[in-house]
Amino acid sequence: MGKRLLVFCLLVMLTLTGCSKVGTEEKTGDSTESDKIQIGICFDSFVIERWQRDRDVFVSTAKELGAEVNVQNAYGDVEKQRNQIDYFIKKDMDVIVIISIDGEAIKDMVKKAQDAGIKVVAYDRPIPDAGADLYISFDNEKVGEMMGQAMVDSGLRNGKVVMICGSLTDHNVPMVEAGFRKVMASNGNQILDVAYCDGWRAELAGDYIYNNVDKVTEADAIMCGNDDLASRVVYALAEKRMAGKKIVVGQDADLEACQRIVEGTQLMTVYKPIEKLAQKAATAAVDLALGKEIEGEDISDYDDGSQIVPYLKIEPISVTARNMDDVIIKSGFHLKEDVYLNVPSKK
Repeated sequence: MGKRLLVFCLLVMLTLTGCSKVGTEEKTGDSTESDKIQIGICFDSFVIERWQRDRDVFVSTAKELGAEVNVQNAYGDVEKQRNQIDYFIKKDMDVIVIISIDGEAIKDMVKKAQDAGIKVVAYDRPIPDAGADLYISFDNEKVGEMMGQAMVDSGLRNGKVVMICGSLTDHNVPMVEAGFRKVMASNGNQILDVAYCDGWRAELAGDYIYNNVDKVTEADAIMCGNDDLASRVVYALAEKRMAGKKIVVGQDADLEACQRIVEGTQLMTVYKPIEKLAQKAATAAVDLALGKEIEGEDISDYDDGSQIVPYLKIEPISVTARNMDDVIIKSGFHLKEDVYLNVPSKK
């Protein structure tokens, strides 16, 4: 019995040892998984249609490159965005990508992340005085120029314009405004009034139309900071029986904006190849995590107020009814049947 008991105990020990070894191998597998590049991306919100496209393309591209992406949504709340960046820092991310709500309010978080050895990318919106490792966006001054040039090409010279811009906490807004004003000034067009929509809240654009009927009536054209603002502007103009009688421009090539363009209630939008932006941003984030220099003909410099930051600049495209099919439909950005949904005869 003693020998049998001894053999039994030895068998039990060998079995336990085998289990222990399997457990170690599983843990090693988890460790390998965690060795992937970790990228945290913090969005302002997903209220604006285009941000969902940015997210999907960025995540899929990063995964193809072997990185894992943690997506956070700040729902337009600055304090929430600060907490999310802090969460990424504590998670020891390799790179943090930020679509800032208010650049001034988070610049200290950029330094905190960099002090922890984490690279920071300012995505589509600059973060002033922060010294981010990369700023990637479209040529925002050119966006404004395109808006203005579309008005001029439609015959607006020596006319009157109202500007309904986005939030001043978005530091792209002054760049777009500068480009637009330059074209207006060179063609003798007078800016009657300028309004800013805090938090990019589209309802504020509609409120402006209702509360400033005299100025709107006097104006020949209305520049809208994006297509979301333009949607409320056109809706309010329709209630005042002025839709289609005032030139309206925007940016982002939202589906509803493209529909309005072919219908005739919006003149143009600026198409910004979001897929290209998100793909390049994901690739750059992985390169930064690997310690590589961001190089290429698209790279220029941006002075953020405290230092020069590498600026990866993507070219925008002006879209009107004339080139809607060539730019929007052929690129697959929107389907033809969706764009021409309300005016099938124009397909």
